[in-house]
Amino acid sequence: MRGLTANGVAVDNTFAEAFGMRATAIIVTAPTRKWALEAVRSMIGFATSVIGCGCEAGIDMELAASETPDGRPGFRVMLFAVSSDELQKQLLKRVGQCVLTSPGSACFAALDATDRLKLGSALRYFGDGWQISKKLGGRHYWRVPVMDGEFVCEATTGLTKDAVGGGNLLLLAAGNDQALAAAEAAAAAMQAVPGIILPFPGGVVRSGSKIGSKYKGMIASTNDAYAPTLRAQVASALTADINAVLEIVIDGETSEAVAASMAAGLRAVIELGPERGALRVSAGNYGGKLGKFQYHLKDLLP
Repeated sequence: MRGLTANGVAVDNTFAEAFGMRATAIIVTAPTRKWALEAVRSMIGFATSVIGCGCEAGIDMELAASETPDGRPGFRVMLFAVSSDELQKQLLKRVGQCVLTSPGSACFAALDATDRLKLGSALRYFGDGWQISKKLGGRHYWRVPVMDGEFVCEATTGLTKDAVGGGNLLLLAAGNDQALAAAEAAAAAMQAVPGIILPFPGGVVRSGSKIGSKYKGMIASTNDAYAPTLRAQVASALTADINAVLEIVIDGETSEAVAASMAAGLRAVIELGPERGALRVSAGNYGGKLGKFQYHLKDLLP
């Protein structure tokens, strides 16, 4: 499995295996950056994994007032799910409960695609008959009366069936401090790539999982091969010098975006070096039997 070494960091000769997903994107704006961020953070809460959350969601990028449809501060947010129906359900729940409710907010489509998901065209019913349809510049909006004025929401947003979920990097280090330093450097570099999200807290996950469990009803369980405390009891993937592992999971609007993000993260870890960061970089896969996307680390090296 061992591959090349770059700047003292070992890079395994392996690949990350990812899956096809459905995705959409919206732009959330507000009178100030603070309130746009409040709405977005609420909306993307509890959306780390489709396994338990129904969808995976995160901020793609922050937008200046000059870049948004209504000339106010905003964020582009992406949501991913395993089916169009689940994505539609999650989109309406999260916008309805977290964006509609947030002071001064507005919501716009951020993905241009033939396939569409309902947005304002469904949420308009909150207006109880007082909602107003508005067409402007070839786009359709709904104006819903609320207690601080109006909630402006685009009628629909695009749906892509070519999204990718589950790209990943495993960062193996001598200790927790070094693993976290590597993960933070990688996450910062990866989040700068447009069209991707890192759905876990801060972009980092410590509870990497494997498929299945000894317990009935559990579809995933701890990735014991990468758990340092189990090194002497299982078929471990860790050498004696590895005492902490952190994972970064990537979802992307396109396969190209996932690859570019992984390459950026790998480059950041290599630049940090083994003394301050990871001794080794690997990736999680299922032997190529489950996901149709494979990202070989050797192809992503700078």
